[in-house]
Amino acid sequence: MGKKLKKFLWVAFVAANSIAVVCYLLACLVPFFNAGDHWFIALMGLAFPILFFVVLAFGLYWLIKRSKWVLLSIAALLLSGQQIFVTFGIRIGTTFKAEKKPGNIRVLTWNLSSWGETNKTNRPVTDYRAEMIGAITKANPDIICFQEYVFTNRIQFRDSVIPELKEQGYLYGYFVKTKYTMRLYRTAHVTGVVILSKYPIVDTAQFEYSENDFAEPLIYADIKVNEQRIRVFTTHLQSVRFEGYDYDALYKLKEPAGASVTQSRAVIWKLKQAYKKRGSQAEQLHAKIKESPYPVILCGDFNDVPSSYTYFTAKGDLQDAFLKQGFGLDRTYRFLSPTLRIDYILTDKKFAVDQYQKIKLPYSDHYPVLADINVQAKN
Repeated sequence: MGKKLKKFLWVAFVAANSIAVVCYLLACLVPFFNAGDHWFIALMGLAFPILFFVVLAFGLYWLIKRSKWVLLSIAALLLSGQQIFVTFGIRIGTTFKAEKKPGNIRVLTWNLSSWGETNKTNRPVTDYRAEMIGAITKANPDIICFQEYVFTNRIQFRDSVIPELKEQGYLYGYFVKTKYTMRLYRTAHVTGVVILSKYPIVDTAQFEYSENDFAEPLIYADIKVNEQRIRVFTTHLQSVRFEGYDYDALYKLKEPAGASVTQSRAVIWKLKQAYKKRGSQAEQLHAKIKESPYPVILCGDFNDVPSSYTYFTAKGDLQDAFLKQGFGLDRTYRFLSPTLRIDYILTDKKFAVDQYQKIKLPYSDHYPVLADINVQAKN
């Protein structure tokens, strides 16, 4: 190999390393900038786990070569501690136990995707309601938060618990219809968010986001667990609103030919709009949590990853159940990328998270998330 070619390859490699570090550091800025105003940085945040491994690989290469360029990777990794610690769980070897400890309540959150949206194409969708209820019964949660919950339009049933779950002890429920339901369902069904509980619900409230948002409302239920009240919030923040052809375009990006310019622009435009909406919604959510006179448990589909403005804003001072008891990346959205943890259980720091589990089921486009929370631990 000639000297000129070696020099060219060296310069190209260093340039690639530098570009990767710049993109990585931009991703680290995500929590400090509203994604609606800085959507390009938000996209970098979406790729944070991939960028992390790229920067790490460069660092290992330079370390083996004993080159001073390793300092660039080390500096970048040290500066990104905040993002690393919310992206990766570090609890190794934990096994979820079916039996609940004294003082624990088991909480489950699940975007049901209308009881069975199993693909992101234009193929027909199968109704898996019976199988999904069976899985919920097996998990045996005390409190359930559902998003994209489809139910009958008859008024007498709207705020009640469906019979299959009522038989399992969920005697209390709070259902709020999604604003855009009538644009989606004109027949006998509505969709919304719901909180179900085996413990008494003593108070409830709902809060709507902007009129033009494609998000499900923020709701809470004050639940009396033994002698204390806990305020349980759930919501479903702005969806990107990808259609089948958008998913086709994303999958084509993995192919040599790639997606068309028009398809790529359409996908980026939807991502940009969704980031803007979610940033505002997360700020509203955070404000409502701060107003709570009771300890909070927040469950929901944020439609955004941990290294995002949405996550950091909504989380505030709460603790993430996955980070306390989980390991790895913990993908909760079944499609597109293994880095998409977008469903969360966040709790007041007065509580202790004893167990966490993601249940891998093929029925919805989201996996259900489960946590055992000791509500007496630090009171």
